[in-house]
Amino acid sequence: MNQKKLISSGVFLFVIFIVVIILANSTFLTIDAGERGVLFRRFGGGLDKERIYEPGFHMVAPWNTMYVYDIREKQIEETMTVLSSNGLNIKLDVTVRVNPIYDKIGDLHEKFGPNYMQSLVRPEVRSAVRRIIGRYNPEELYSTKRDEVQNLIQEDLKKELAANFIDLRATLIRDIELPEKVKTAIEEKIEAEQLALKYEYILEQERKEAERKIIEAKAKAEANRILSASLSPNILRDKGIEATIQLAESPNTKVIVVGSGGSDGLPLILGGQ
Repeated sequence: MNQKKLISSGVFLFVIFIVVIILANSTFLTIDAGERGVLFRRFGGGLDKERIYEPGFHMVAPWNTMYVYDIREKQIEETMTVLSSNGLNIKLDVTVRVNPIYDKIGDLHEKFGPNYMQSLVRPEVRSAVRRIIGRYNPEELYSTKRDEVQNLIQEDLKKELAANFIDLRATLIRDIELPEKVKTAIEEKIEAEQLALKYEYILEQERKEAERKIIEAKAKAEANRILSASLSPNILRDKGIEATIQLAESPNTKVIVVGSGGSDGLPLILGGQ
């Protein structure tokens, strides 16, 4: 009898111990940094969306459930094939970074649950990329419109995710891959356009140089015309006299200066005389 009582007491104490552990684990909860909690009250109104539990130590009744969400920024990478405006297949690698809106964890849990990255974010990314890429042809995507496409996807996706309690932090197009024939044709066209621009630039520089030379020649001709018109016989005689005087005053001058030979010719200077 004593042995039976001892066994019964041992089983009872073991059961009590297990219950205490279960209750302890269900009653006391720690929410770590970078996390938020939302409480489901089994007997008191269901999901409490109004109160968001902050990081720290919390006591929860064992019949209630605390759902803890990691609110740190998450990244999703998507490789997909979409159609351009002219029906060609375009392969894209897209990266999106998101995090839940902190004070809307309850609404997010009610509508999508903890697996919101797969049930919400990924389908919205695919939809936005297809919608925007379908507006452009391959050449625009490959050369001039890549940043514009990325910004449009960002704006479109941000609006859709915000309506579902997700904050879009960034959208990045890592790579755009075109069919090889299309890519080669685009590269040849771009190269030809660059070459044409180069020749056009050279021709424009040549035209400007020709115009400069014409203007310079006209300026010289006009200067000579004005100078010729201003050189009267009296001016020429005065200039000759000034030059003769300067030569005569130079002590080392050994020059012979002969006048015009007329009645008003310049004087003769020989050596130092």
